[in-house]
Amino acid sequence: MATALSSRLFGTAPDGERVDAWTLRGACGLTLEIITYGAAVTRLLAPDREGRFADVVLGFDNLAAYFSHSAYFGSVVGRVAGRVSKARFTLDGEVHEVVPNDPPNHLHGGSRGFDKRIWNAAPAENTTGEPSLRLTYRSPHLEDGYPGTVDVTVTYTITHDNALLVESQGVTDRPTPFSLTLHHYFNLAGEGSGTIEDHELLIYADEYIQADEFMTLLGKPTVVTKNQNDFRRPRVLGEVIPSLFRNHGDLYIIRRTREDIRASIPLPAARLIHPASGRALKIFTTATHLQLYTSSGLDGSLTGKSGAVYPQYSGVCLECEGYPDGANQPQLGNIILRPGSPRREVTRYDFSCV
Repeated sequence: MATALSSRLFGTAPDGERVDAWTLRGACGLTLEIITYGAAVTRLLAPDREGRFADVVLGFDNLAAYFSHSAYFGSVVGRVAGRVSKARFTLDGEVHEVVPNDPPNHLHGGSRGFDKRIWNAAPAENTTGEPSLRLTYRSPHLEDGYPGTVDVTVTYTITHDNALLVESQGVTDRPTPFSLTLHHYFNLAGEGSGTIEDHELLIYADEYIQADEFMTLLGKPTVVTKNQNDFRRPRVLGEVIPSLFRNHGDLYIIRRTREDIRASIPLPAARLIHPASGRALKIFTTATHLQLYTSSGLDGSLTGKSGAVYPQYSGVCLECEGYPDGANQPQLGNIILRPGSPRREVTRYDFSCV
């Protein structure tokens, strides 16, 4: 099957700005659709053990729905993914206030983070012939309270061996926190097919960060608890979700050594399997943390692109990111981007069948 890269009009924003959808199809058939609103992945078609393709991410089929709802379906999230405690941080002795859009905390870049911006998109050249798309966005000084103008680049590539490769980079003119994530809701049975409670999940982590009732990170690395949030062996999500904190999922510290961090190579973060279809997803990343989210906040009020409603637990998010509160607690993960030192991360989603 030949590779392909094409674009079409997806819709028009309320201010009249055009939003495009780009489609990338790999040599083995893995197919990705991205829209320039939020640099969001709207479709991801992967084969099962019989070679049948299904769309394995949640999303909408129209732009109006993306503007109306803030579930972060498939979006690039930033300037900082996750929660900044008390919506403030101190950087080089100066206190900065950011938008408390998840009181008392700041969540996923604020009320108009990267997920709610229109990005520029263009084909990216590579020597392998793999379809690749580069999206860029300039985040101005004091956007949502963050200091510094940051130029952000996110590149999506479908590899010849059926993987989705995502490379990101940030460059700034003054010190600022910077840590992106990709907010895909995966359902390997196919979006709109029900819940992910029959999926098996493994997370390559021995520790997590405790949180309080508001999901404020408490800065306490803690060994995972057997029969509760321990995914060091594959576990069926439906059996574990009732024991997870607020049925939501925790922020895990991905298992890696100091040498791994210095080498900056993608390491295993998680593996997700849908036994009935045989679809399997293994995630590798250079990021230091993984946020598990079970889509506990979905309640059946949203209708997805297939016309089916999205009930609670209809997708699982495996968000590779830096430590969200790293500006306040750099000992747990320094996320400060400084002039002259670009920050680069790589996350790879390998699809296969079992």
